[in-house]
Amino acid sequence: MQIENEFAVAAAPEKVFAFLLDVNRVVKCMPGAELSEVVDPDTFKGKVKIKVGPITVAYNGTARIAERDAAARTATLEADGRETTGPGSARAKALMSVLEADSGSTVRIATDFTVAGRVANFGRGVMEDVSKRLVGQMADCIKATLEEPDVAPAEAELAEAGARPAEAAEVGGAPMAAAATPVREVPQAKPVNALSLFFSILWDRIRRLFGSRS
Repeated sequence: MQIENEFAVAAAPEKVFAFLLDVNRVVKCMPGAELSEVVDPDTFKGKVKIKVGPITVAYNGTARIAERDAAARTATLEADGRETTGPGSARAKALMSVLEADSGSTVRIATDFTVAGRVANFGRGVMEDVSKRLVGQMADCIKATLEEPDVAPAEAELAEAGARPAEAAEVGGAPMAAAATPVREVPQAKPVNALSLFFSILWDRIRRLFGSRS
């Protein structure tokens, strides 16, 4: 089964591509994902959890960057995993590309995957909708991380002074406490609740069905 997703990021393509291949950073934006070991720069091990009501399905697996082209800003990622408490398994191959766009960058991800076990009970339509929602969560986190405006030198000095509350700046010969610069909190991806996603998708489809008949 193949699923394609796309999202825009208001940042330079080179910056976005480098971030997506930095597993230590991008894993924080992947819903339900946890990095356990970096085997080498292209191979890493981890865990993915999916909550289905009171049941949690967890996969242990290995992923690797099979191919990368920095000039074209494309990469191929391969991953496979097995359920920790069941016979289920999953295998995926994803082609990722970062294109230059007027607003900054466009990220395209085409994933070809096969699953066995409880997750395989979801139909293609539901899995496509779930995939889009999960990629949407990841995209929001990536945007919050990469779309921060560059800090001007004066602001950087003020932020540094604010990090040292014992020190004070002087204005016109009078001491003045340095103001702390507020830090923008980057949203962390939450574990996937497949049950709530499923019913949300089902409700959307029911509304579209009856809306088309009215």
